[in-house]
Amino acid sequence: MPEKKLTFLIEKKRAELIQIAGKFGFCSPAAISRSQELDLLLNEYQRLQLTNHNSTFSAKKKSLVSKSVF
Repeated sequence: MPEKKLTFLIEKKRAELIQIAGKFGFCSPAAISRSQELDLLLNEYQRLQLTNHNSTFSAKKKSLVSKSVF
């Protein structure tokens, strides 16, 4: 999933959670459900960030190795 779409969905789910929790409480089944859905989105975002970081690191490492003179 593209990062921009994922961040949009995270903000939308966060807003839903705040609204539901304000109305029914944080321990309500609806709030817990939204919280779990938000957790999944945040986990996906973290995976995406880690993947992007590792890809960038690998590319930089390959670039440095190819420029090395032995």
